[in-house]
Amino acid sequence: MSQYKAILDQIEQLKRQAEDVRREEMAGAIAEIRRLMGEFGITMADLDDTRPSRTRTRARADRVGQVRYRDPASGKTWTGRGRRPAWVVDLEAQGRSVEEYRIA
Repeated sequence: MSQYKAILDQIEQLKRQAEDVRREEMAGAIAEIRRLMGEFGITMADLDDTRPSRTRTRARADRVGQVRYRDPASGKTWTGRGRRPAWVVDLEAQGRSVEEYRIA
């Protein structure tokens, strides 16, 4: 048998061995998870509740671009994020606070 063929056979044997070890370790991990779930009274429903829901994600996305300030003179708006617009800079230069123009 050639040396190359012998190495390929060893690789296949190690792959099978690795899969067997993986299955054994996974069975131990699953047993530990079940033990902890029983100890703390955790159900599968509890595990599903930890995932962020689409509605919460969507609500946050809607809130990101929400207008928070309005210039009464020009009607221009600002979300409070990013670079301050010129009308906000002008107000602050006059000693006024942008909070005076917060939209409720």
